[in-house]
Amino acid sequence: MLQSVLIVLCILTALQLNSVATATFDKLQRTQNNLARVVCQSRGRTDARPLLHSLHWLPVRQRVTYKLAVLTHKVRTTATPTYLCELVQTRAPPRALRSSDAPMLVVPRVHTELARRTFSVAAPSTWNSLPADIRLCKNILTFKRHLKTHLFKLT
Repeated sequence: MLQSVLIVLCILTALQLNSVATATFDKLQRTQNNLARVVCQSRGRTDARPLLHSLHWLPVRQRVTYKLAVLTHKVRTTATPTYLCELVQTRAPPRALRSSDAPMLVVPRVHTELARRTFSVAAPSTWNSLPADIRLCKNILTFKRHLKTHLFKLT
């Protein structure tokens, strides 16, 4: 039962990426908090943040950022799936800069909130917001470890 609820929660966060409203994020966060209390066998009024940290669970918003960044890393390093690879373009600086070692992605200009939620805009925005040392990781396992550590520091 608990595993199926966790799987549903993970699927929801992975599928929705950046396209859910704040109210939906709040509901998902409350669900994750309650699951952390159940797993840790704590009372209903217990603060969930220390429980999430002890379980090594990222809060829902950071989990979405994690999933999106990992997917973007896979698209950049393996060029698969091809339909996503076509949506992500590396920015070529006009001249050599110190910051050009860490690859940045082109963020298309959009005018609507719905367009900001698409993969072609959300992925480059998320990628460019990461520190350069994380963006430079070539190995997926190293990238995931550094990314999760970075996101834990933000919470």
